[in-house]
Amino acid sequence: MSESLSQPPVPVGPEPGPVSCWLSQQGFEHKVLDLDHLGIEVIGVEPLFLQVIAAALKAHGFDYLQCQGGYDEGPGQQLVCFYHLVSMSELLATSVTAKLREVRLKVFLPREGSPSVPSLYGLFRGADWQERETFDMFGIVFDGHPHPKRLLMPEDWKGWPLRKDYVQPDFYEMQDAY
Repeated sequence: MSESLSQPPVPVGPEPGPVSCWLSQQGFEHKVLDLDHLGIEVIGVEPLFLQVIAAALKAHGFDYLQCQGGYDEGPGQQLVCFYHLVSMSELLATSVTAKLREVRLKVFLPREGSPSVPSLYGLFRGADWQERETFDMFGIVFDGHPHPKRLLMPEDWKGWPLRKDYVQPDFYEMQDAY
């Protein structure tokens, strides 16, 4: 009879990984997300705290920004800006068979208006062209970026070609091409 009165199981979220535990110990608010397809820890970060958390992780050994990019969850949904950080100094100081420490950060942004995040160019110079490409394709503005202009599309291009709600123009005429 006690089985029929038992409460339904409470849904359990993803277990915090070592980086998430360290961030919690340091007092940084973040969201624990599911591991990615390779088993790498993924952490959700609010745009306001991105630079502070990235700086803390860099001081904690994640000294290399391997990749920065963006993606669109679909029409009417959020845009996502992601960062893949790696601890290269630890890898170089240990044997070749040592496990690489990696973490991914994700910032979820509304697609309306002008979605923006702080630039990580000041921490990782490699963010320069990666942030420009993300701006160019998705319209995510990187506040504080030293060269905030299009990288792949012409400066006068309208819209963000990799957004899933993008409508391709019938044609584009290049002016002053020669």
